[in-house]
Amino acid sequence: MKKKQRSLNVFFGGELFSLKHIIGNAYLAEAVYEKSHGRYLCALPQDFDPRGTAARTIRDHNLRSLVGCDLALFNFDGPDLDSGTVAEFMLAKFADIPSVVLRSDRRGFAPRSPQWNPMVNFFPRTVVVSLDGLAAYKAILRRRQRKLDEVIRLAGQHSSADAQRMCDEVAAAVVRALDRVRETEPVMPRHLREEVYNWIPMMPGLRGKEKALRREFEHHLERKVQRNLL
Repeated sequence: MKKKQRSLNVFFGGELFSLKHIIGNAYLAEAVYEKSHGRYLCALPQDFDPRGTAARTIRDHNLRSLVGCDLALFNFDGPDLDSGTVAEFMLAKFADIPSVVLRSDRRGFAPRSPQWNPMVNFFPRTVVVSLDGLAAYKAILRRRQRKLDEVIRLAGQHSSADAQRMCDEVAAAVVRALDRVRETEPVMPRHLREEVYNWIPMMPGLRGKEKALRREFEHHLERKVQRNLL
């Protein structure tokens, strides 16, 4: 009997403040799962249910969830990078989490030269997927053998179907990047693992009993080592 494949958890960092963000995050997370045949299971912060609505409670829940994941995917779209996403990305690098950075925004598009502040560039165990999302959508439209009437396009939900095809193509690129980055060697020295993972919950001042936090992050470390991620 063939052994069932074990999914790797992927923290999905990105904006989640509008209809477009929420729909786009959900579409891409589902497409990544499908294109990877269940290999990558995205954890969407928009679906988290922290105990409380205070800003610090939400922040702590997100950071703890991030460190508990095996890999991370960060959306770097927009004219300016979302500050919360950048903070999550930096914590991922402190924890030596293999990460993929995705930019589908055509503003400043340059496949080999990411157009954002260089201070968030050049981190190890990070693969950048940069593409022109609008151009990819237009390319799908051009593949059609005939142009559709606008009424037929809307009534038949062809626009959303084309957007889904574009999302599938982006997801396939993300899966390839996740496959690449998970094979990269850790940069954190072995003799520092325990000290670093004891320090990580203290660094942002996560609330909770010290012993419980220590056990939680020791468990995260043990799990990552077992999965050859650290």
